[in-house]
Amino acid sequence: MRRSRTGTAVAVVTCAVVATAAGCSSGGGDGGGSGGGGKAAPAKLTLSPATGTQRVAPDQPVTVKADQGRLGAVTLADAKGRKVEGRLAADGRSWRSTRPLRPATAYTLTAQGGGNGPVTAKSSFTTLTPRKKLESGMSPLEGEKVGVGMPVQLLLTQPVPTKAGKQAVERALDVRMSKPVEGAWYWISDKEVNFRPRDYWPSGQKVQVTARLAGLNVGDGVWGVKDRTLGFTVGPKHVTTIDAQSHRATVKDGGGTVRTMKVSLGKPGDDSYSGVMIAQEKNRAMVMDSATTGDPGAYRTPTKWNVRMTYSGTFVHSAPWSTGAQGNANVSHGCVNAAPGDAKWFYDFTNRGDIIEVTGTTRRLRFGNGPTPWAKSWDAWLKGSALGAPVTGKPLT
Repeated sequence: MRRSRTGTAVAVVTCAVVATAAGCSSGGGDGGGSGGGGKAAPAKLTLSPATGTQRVAPDQPVTVKADQGRLGAVTLADAKGRKVEGRLAADGRSWRSTRPLRPATAYTLTAQGGGNGPVTAKSSFTTLTPRKKLESGMSPLEGEKVGVGMPVQLLLTQPVPTKAGKQAVERALDVRMSKPVEGAWYWISDKEVNFRPRDYWPSGQKVQVTARLAGLNVGDGVWGVKDRTLGFTVGPKHVTTIDAQSHRATVKDGGGTVRTMKVSLGKPGDDSYSGVMIAQEKNRAMVMDSATTGDPGAYRTPTKWNVRMTYSGTFVHSAPWSTGAQGNANVSHGCVNAAPGDAKWFYDFTNRGDIIEVTGTTRRLRFGNGPTPWAKSWDAWLKGSALGAPVTGKPLT
């Protein structure tokens, strides 16, 4: 065994081909024969890292080199049989891994090749255990049908405070679409990055997002430990416009109006938010409690058919107590009140990610009050990318 200039252990396996088997040993061979027989020169396979190497950096390439002939099968896999992708050079004499390894994992590298007969060599090694593990959660849910405004949310278990780290994360995010369109990532915080298309998703779009975090080095001893893949579809284009001045909600499906509802929005001092929001979640029944907004005791009311619009607690919901004001005045604490029949219809009709736009109030939606990707212009959204460039989805095959 010898050490490369970078200090990585490298195994050089010399194999002298004989009539019945290939005998392999560490070190070099003399390449000669005795008695003037003219023995063929032994083949050499160089494997890196070498057997027994520990604390290998997951982003360190794994390599195999042959001094003559062409390499045959090369396999790099962990104890669970998960293989790591690699690429054979054009001349067939070297192989190099093309994906990072998993931290805290044992690997076996097996290579075949040689110039004057079959040669097989193996190397077993382990990768380092990270000081901090980076994992992720993703939204939407796997297999979910969402509205045309739904962003992809990647939620991280560790902060990524540096620009270099954020760039590494963005490069590791693979977006594929059945109808490729332009989009971009935006860092909501050091622990959350979102993707949205430039314009609303096309209806019927199929999307697959893979976060290739396993083996990703984001700095400060933080390494990604798992990949994550999410697939979802985009439903019909549902856009609801709510006008606080006319006290009406107009619901459109694919451009055509399917329902007009009388509503009541926030009264003066409790104004509703104006802006482009999305349906964030749905709850058939819940208790609206003013304590969650910092005003305990003002109200604590059971409600039905709730469609959330903001993290701060704005919903479209059934309000049988305000049907007399609906269509005439704004009397709520900031939510959009609707009659029970209208509220249930809207609840059943709505997908998470459907567009809900409120106009006519004095209170503007604050970016980050929930998934609010449409509260920013496309140019402003692009500025939130660490790479500063749009992403066109790859074709989904």
